[in-house]
Amino acid sequence: VLQIVKESQQQHGLRHGDFQRYRGYCSRRLRRLRKTLNFKMGNRHKFTGKKVTEEILSDNRYLLLILMDAERAWSYAMQLKQEANTEPRKRFHLLSRLRKAVKHAEELERLCESNRVDAKTKLEAQAYMAYLTGMLRFEHQEWKAAMEAFNKCKTIYEKLANAFTEEQAVLYNQRVEEISPNIRYCAYNIGDQSAMNELMQMRLRSGGTEGLLAEKLEALITQTRAKQAATMSEVEWRGRTVPVKIDKVRIFLLGLADNEAAIAQAENEETKERLFESLLSECRDAIQAVREELKPDQKQREHSLENDSGKVSNIQYLHSYLTYIKLSTAIKRNESMAKSLQKALLQQQRSDEDGKRSPRPQDLIRLYDIILQNLVELTQLPGLEEDKKFQKEIGLKTLVYKAYRCFFIAQSYVLVKKWSEALVLYERVLKYAREVQSGAGAHRSSLKELPDVQDLITQVNAEKYSLQAAAILDANDPHETESPSQVKDGKPLSERFETFCLDPSLVSKQVSLVHFPPGFQPIPCKPLFFDLALNHVAFPPLEDKVEQKAKSGLTGYIKGIFGFKS
Repeated sequence: VLQIVKESQQQHGLRHGDFQRYRGYCSRRLRRLRKTLNFKMGNRHKFTGKKVTEEILSDNRYLLLILMDAERAWSYAMQLKQEANTEPRKRFHLLSRLRKAVKHAEELERLCESNRVDAKTKLEAQAYMAYLTGMLRFEHQEWKAAMEAFNKCKTIYEKLANAFTEEQAVLYNQRVEEISPNIRYCAYNIGDQSAMNELMQMRLRSGGTEGLLAEKLEALITQTRAKQAATMSEVEWRGRTVPVKIDKVRIFLLGLADNEAAIAQAENEETKERLFESLLSECRDAIQAVREELKPDQKQREHSLENDSGKVSNIQYLHSYLTYIKLSTAIKRNESMAKSLQKALLQQQRSDEDGKRSPRPQDLIRLYDIILQNLVELTQLPGLEEDKKFQKEIGLKTLVYKAYRCFFIAQSYVLVKKWSEALVLYERVLKYAREVQSGAGAHRSSLKELPDVQDLITQVNAEKYSLQAAAILDANDPHETESPSQVKDGKPLSERFETFCLDPSLVSKQVSLVHFPPGFQPIPCKPLFFDLALNHVAFPPLEDKVEQKAKSGLTGYIKGIFGFKS
């Protein structure tokens, strides 16, 4: 049962959350099954209901009829659930469709009790029935009944997973993982407070929950943080205590530690990236809420600046704090991406595998450019211009990231054999690193999270020796200097027949055979003829004819009418 359901869902819309498409597929498959089994419900003019009974279970497709009926009702309910966010009245129709799905599932379970059905199908039918019942009770907010149904479903699938091979058990374990958050959510609503912590950790590890539980879990987390936020009235940052009156900001600050802990415990880079994006999105929402409070407070803030000798207001300082969190999180995210790219770059140098686009030093340069831009924005935050310690810390961090940026710029020059430029950049890296070491002093605690500069110095010294050796070999290699194959003069093949050259471009798609279109060449002009004798020709006089025409007058006109000619 579960395999049929999952394959149908993945192939017909549910991979992208399109429940309407899946519902249409179920309707079409039902029609085909009824036609094939000759199990039609009457004709065009009259409906005659038929029920599947144990007596006619000669073909397993009769069970498939009931299963597709249940799936069609369930998919319609899930479609209505998506639409109920904007149209609350559709929730009643949603519950009606879920009840219909449960009714079909009960009929499927009853039919599977027949001796003609094997034990595995009986168990799967019971688990399917328990799953749909749990979803219906979940929507009715009957937490105890829903939890019992989900636990029954979980128990059956776990037993089935243990009874079959690993390949077959994957499907059952996936369903168990899907319903586990629902069980914990029901336990929390019944009164188990420890289930809330498990739900929070599950959500943070997965980077967001999908399915039936998603909206309820987000609302629950927000509600729990809102209760905690009621007791939170202020926050302290860099020696200044600022009152926090905006609920959205309180909720964000309460969840900040949990989000950072989840990022630190993330199992892979993809999960970590999702958590970073989620945290940045929440931070942007909190900053927007503070900005809305800043607008009506503009005049008051300007007045406070005049009276307090440049000290910014509390709401402006809170805005600076949230902006600091956003920029610091963006720096950590880009640094995490840079570390993963460095690992990929190192593995590529060792393996040199062909295939999809491999990382390049230029990708890392772009990331470090963004980090340096964020650090510049940090130094310009209102309220921190006079904080010498903060400015010193940002200056040291800037030097560290400048050193790494220069290192990867040098690496990109090495790839194109620009040895002198790369050597100069390596020296610049060492200069930045020594400045960091000399200026760290009392700020070593703030530099713990940054990449180790000493490792960079060791790596640069090794790269310098490799670079010098490569430059010497490149200068002394006769093949590189004398071989005509390395000289790119731009001539096509038709102009260098007399010169032997191993040109790899001849077997590529952009081969240069001839100049096309061909260039212009001079050709003889078309001869021109001038009639020079015309200037010396004397034409006969025409005065007598002109005078005769002038004397004709009225008589000539009349003669012309009657056809007389002179």
